[in-house]
Amino acid sequence: MAAHRKPRQRSVGGNTARTATTIALAGAATATGFAGTGHAEPNLTPAQVKAKVDKLYQEAEAATDKYNGAKEKADAAEERLRTLRDEAARKTEKLNSARDALGSMAAAQYREGGMDPSLQLALSSDPDRYLDGAEFVERAGTRQAASVASVRQQLREIEQLRGAAHIELASLKSRQAELKRHKKTITGKLDAARRLMAQLPTDERSGDVQRASRSGGAGAGAGARDTLLPAGDVQAPNSRAAAAVSYAYSKLGSPYVWGATGPDAFDCSGLTQAAYRSAGISIPRTTYAQIDTGHRVSRSELQPGDLVFFYSAISHVGIYIGNGQMIHAPNPTAPVRIAPIDEMPFAGATRVV
Repeated sequence: MAAHRKPRQRSVGGNTARTATTIALAGAATATGFAGTGHAEPNLTPAQVKAKVDKLYQEAEAATDKYNGAKEKADAAEERLRTLRDEAARKTEKLNSARDALGSMAAAQYREGGMDPSLQLALSSDPDRYLDGAEFVERAGTRQAASVASVRQQLREIEQLRGAAHIELASLKSRQAELKRHKKTITGKLDAARRLMAQLPTDERSGDVQRASRSGGAGAGAGARDTLLPAGDVQAPNSRAAAAVSYAYSKLGSPYVWGATGPDAFDCSGLTQAAYRSAGISIPRTTYAQIDTGHRVSRSELQPGDLVFFYSAISHVGIYIGNGQMIHAPNPTAPVRIAPIDEMPFAGATRVV
């Protein structure tokens, strides 16, 4: 009969803290839906957690771009709907006035009654004057017919406006539903990222802040910013590009808030849009639309004021300030800051002016 060995007991000392941390991090990763099978990922390191967090922020930013695009379309649909309703109200008021005029004309004819024209001619003491009157009545009938036709045309126009307004209302409701879907996606990914980050030790969690300082962000000292590119020394190709860069400098330290376009908080494309708006130039709201603004430039041709884009599916943008640096709104863990364009996968650049 085979002997049964007693399982060897593992020490609970030494590796206990490391094991507990690994289990906690793996559990957090599973909670975000990364594992896919419902089992914790083994040996999840802080670096892996940060990589997953970065991925979540990138996905959240892509969803933010979709949200911004849908909001732009929803706002346009709402404006068109408002215009259609205002025009319908004006036409309805005009129609009511025309109807009142027809009603007055009909009432007058009723009061005057009707008489056979030949009898009216026989009884008339002045046939010539009567004939002139009959001609007037005929002209009045023509005007009445024109008034009726006008009322009918106004009715058709109002019905068309109401039909167009109905279509715009349906479009607006569809956009609003789309906004809710994108908002749910964004908040879900941001919540998942926060849960993951909360599992990291405090010193590891502050890594983003340290990177921001090294990149010349709000937490950096004045010397760190000066060694990169002071705002007054920007050698932009023209005054408008320089004004956009200057605006971006003035917003260093502002918080990242998805969907925000300033003046106190921004998402990535909101910052670049606000920067050029301050220079008197209107550019699209979304990252994927901004890249088609102006004309494309290569990485070797970059000048201050150019917009720089990242990731294969364009989902992040910053404003180039020279010396391989940009100002951008990174994600909810970091404020508007200066960073090297090598920080993310470079996808292209465009020169607005």
